[in-house]
Amino acid sequence: MATLTHINHAGEANMVDVSDKAVTTREARAEAWVSMASTTLDLIVNGQHHKGDVFATARIAGIMAAKKTADLIPLCHPLALSKVEVQLTPDIARNSVHIQSYCKLAGQTGVEMEALTAASVAALTIYDMCKAVQKDMVIEGIRLLEKRGGKSGDFSV
Repeated sequence: MATLTHINHAGEANMVDVSDKAVTTREARAEAWVSMASTTLDLIVNGQHHKGDVFATARIAGIMAAKKTADLIPLCHPLALSKVEVQLTPDIARNSVHIQSYCKLAGQTGVEMEALTAASVAALTIYDMCKAVQKDMVIEGIRLLEKRGGKSGDFSV
């Protein structure tokens, strides 16, 4: 089993020192799903939601969240992201919205947390914008899909 890198020799939480790591291209993709009633999804897809463009707002929120990950998750390094992308796709058959995020940089540490934060906050934004219409929406399936670069190598589901 791998050792926990955010724990020092005394068992205390600490930020990992990445100063000796090579600067390499790091990429990560994550996803989330928001399930809802077909009527709620129709409002979003048809642009009839009274709060405005739900997808545009969720996309911007996800991008902003990725950039603020170090402010939200303790011990995350602040990163100079070179690319953040958030895609929102309605899935009419499942009455849901599929969110995929992508983060990239040239740096000394990975961008998995940034991709996961982007997908999570985009999902929360959809919930926030639609809660007046439906309170029992479900956010689920938040997970890392893939990561590339770094000492630990590539990962893909």
